[in-house]
Amino acid sequence: MEDTGVTKNRFGLVGKDIAYSFSKGYFTQKFSRLNLVDHSYENFDLQHIGEFKDLINNHKDLKGLNVTIPYKESVIPYLDKVDHKAAKIGAVNTIKFTEEGLIGYNTDVFGFRDSIEPHIKKHHNKALILGTGGASKAVAFVLEELNIAHTFVSRNPGPNQLSYDDLTQSIIEENTVLVNCTPLGTSPNITDKPSLPYQFIDEKHLLFDLIYNPEKTAFLKEGEAHGATILNGHKMLAIQAEKSWEIWNSK
Repeated sequence: MEDTGVTKNRFGLVGKDIAYSFSKGYFTQKFSRLNLVDHSYENFDLQHIGEFKDLINNHKDLKGLNVTIPYKESVIPYLDKVDHKAAKIGAVNTIKFTEEGLIGYNTDVFGFRDSIEPHIKKHHNKALILGTGGASKAVAFVLEELNIAHTFVSRNPGPNQLSYDDLTQSIIEENTVLVNCTPLGTSPNITDKPSLPYQFIDEKHLLFDLIYNPEKTAFLKEGEAHGATILNGHKMLAIQAEKSWEIWNSK
């Protein structure tokens, strides 16, 4: 192939069934706005994390990757180094390509903290985290930083976790922050929502859904109907994307 003299800076998103993704559109618009004609961003849809090694070997011009569901945890063994904060969280959503190899970072923590912190009030001192995947670990990390006690809720709960069947009126009333880290409610399945006793939610509650498509999920609509403050994941995604960009371009 003829060398055009143009350096191609390729970036992308690793995940599974990610045609819906926010990241590709966000970075494509960003590159266009900044007139970065030698930059591209694309989706790398892997059916299994074992395909990651071939992706790296076959795309030598990659400069950085984002990682989404369901690979934020399982990608870690394929990396050469993990940033101390990402290691503590146990999940990676940003990978930088360097001469020393692949380095993993977690920018979800910046996005979640900057999104939720302005809405935290004194009575928001206990939280339920719905889901136990990679994103939920970043959420737990931030809640600890904010001194908000938290409990994970899962369909298959482990030690010190709750099942959805465990959620009583008193538990919902006591935990005034509810964070949905599951994919339930993502378009096109917009009527799906976590199985909660929503009737016990009131104006003291803050509901945060990491989903951004649709803008108002069934989970958030239920919260809003009961007077709760609601937030979706759009701002979080934009913040974490900009932090990824900063990491990729840092020396």
